[in-house]
Amino acid sequence: MTGRSPRYRHLDELRQSHRSRRHALQDRLTEFAHRDPADYFYELVYCLLTPQSAALRAGHVVEVLRTLPADCPVEEIATVLRNKSTYVRFHNTKAARIVEARANFPAIAARLAQGGSPPALREWLVQNVKGLGWKEASHFLRNIGCRNLAILDRHILKNLKHHGVLASLPRTLTRGRYLAVERSFAGFADAVGIPMDEMDLLFWSRETGVLLK
Repeated sequence: MTGRSPRYRHLDELRQSHRSRRHALQDRLTEFAHRDPADYFYELVYCLLTPQSAALRAGHVVEVLRTLPADCPVEEIATVLRNKSTYVRFHNTKAARIVEARANFPAIAARLAQGGSPPALREWLVQNVKGLGWKEASHFLRNIGCRNLAILDRHILKNLKHHGVLASLPRTLTRGRYLAVERSFAGFADAVGIPMDEMDLLFWSRETGVLLK
């Protein structure tokens, strides 16, 4: 069950907020669509870092990791992740997952190059990249230009409840529940005439005050 409410709420507020930021939202999505494939690995690293860590911090950490040798050992990456200025939670686990993703990235890049529907690509990533759940895989694909995938973090879920798409916040997001909430989100986006990708960025920026990736 998605906990969907029968009535949407606060639509004037939503449409006004979207109108005021529409061009910035569209510009950011265009930026994602033109991302250089050479940056895909670091977009993947970013999404491996974000669970239980602030997105702004994860972005800063990625910039530090870019300065390291391409073959640096897991211990060196873990040292960066536990440093006070670049600290992320579960640093040892995340360092190991970054190194594993680095080793497997030729296969990941080959799968991305094959194309296919965003849902099919997401399913493959969840099954084949350790550390990527449904939210993280959706986030990664959105950041390299895929569309119409919901990134169901707490900010998005809170806003879906605010607008009556959900009657309550889900305690957990299994595969089935994630996809059900995504369908409800897509239906809401269609009903109000705002693309889901733009609404996703709008909700996130409304909660955090920044239009991030």
